[in-house]
Amino acid sequence: MHKVSILVPIYNVENYLKECLDSLLNQTLQDIEIICINDGSIDSSSAILKEYSRKDSRIKVINKENSGYGASMNMGLELANGEYIGIVESDDFVKKTMFEDLYKIASKNDLDLVKSDFYYYTTYNNCSRQAGKIKRRTLGKVFSVKDDCRILKMMPTIWSSIYRRDFLLENGIKFLETPGASYQDTSFAFKTLSAAKRMMFTNKAYLYYRSDNENSSVKSKGKVFAICDEWEEISRFVNERPVIKNIVNDIKLSTQFNAYIWNAIRIDSQYLDEFLERFQNEFKKYYENNEIKPAFYKKVKKEELQMLLNDKEAFKVHIKDFVLKQELKEKRQKKFSVRINTSRISVVLFGKQVLELGK
Repeated sequence: MHKVSILVPIYNVENYLKECLDSLLNQTLQDIEIICINDGSIDSSSAILKEYSRKDSRIKVINKENSGYGASMNMGLELANGEYIGIVESDDFVKKTMFEDLYKIASKNDLDLVKSDFYYYTTYNNCSRQAGKIKRRTLGKVFSVKDDCRILKMMPTIWSSIYRRDFLLENGIKFLETPGASYQDTSFAFKTLSAAKRMMFTNKAYLYYRSDNENSSVKSKGKVFAICDEWEEISRFVNERPVIKNIVNDIKLSTQFNAYIWNAIRIDSQYLDEFLERFQNEFKKYYENNEIKPAFYKKVKKEELQMLLNDKEAFKVHIKDFVLKQELKEKRQKKFSVRINTSRISVVLFGKQVLELGK
């Protein structure tokens, strides 16, 4: 058994794959296996994998017909034999101490998972800035969702963590095998964070997340409802575990609502009506089943929910107004932004971090 199995899903990433694999082969933790799942790539990714697997026996290559991110990840989970499992996207890369540091924290504290911070990285200008996603209140302690369910609102950065393999197996945690590669990290992140009995966070950053295309819109109809499939899977997982549901349901519903808003902003306008219809129907069921509690409105405006439930056309106009505001905000942030949380202050000028204060 290896200390860490690192899963690397691959599909047509010839421009970035070598940088990713080099960063993994240079890890200070030697006792690792690198499972590369090639999801039917038609560029030179296959040749690169063949070259690297010849150089280092720790690289194991699985070539399969294209069936999507979820299917690739589940195949990797089945083949992994490490005590812990990490995930690195093939267009990202990591610091050489990432898996040694995270493994030491996990093994010392007998953790189900340990999560770190990460860097946003842009290729065009070779710039990075620390994300600052780890809150000070979570640092230096072992905890679970019952101690702080606010962690469920975090961006689903499944690749900034390692997970105890037995924990995943015991809880039946896998990826949803929907076509393509859209949002499959959503349900995996929620399930791991809600089920883990022992987790720790560190605000040290290790992984460089290539974010150049993070704001691209969803133009494929097959991707429009992918977020709904993920939240349906989360609902199934939570509903089968009443103890967990009692703790997380309020945050689950408000996070789902806001995730649907985010999706509505990004999808192509030709699919907006159809998506809003599903959005409305799902939350009507929650409302009629009395699942919407006062805590829900701490993160969702009551009038916004009522507009969705009772006047879908007005809600559609509301979404379009939001899109315009977001576009203006993004233009301003590209020039200058200040990000403040409980542990860090970051100043970014023309995409480059020029000042960082705090941990």
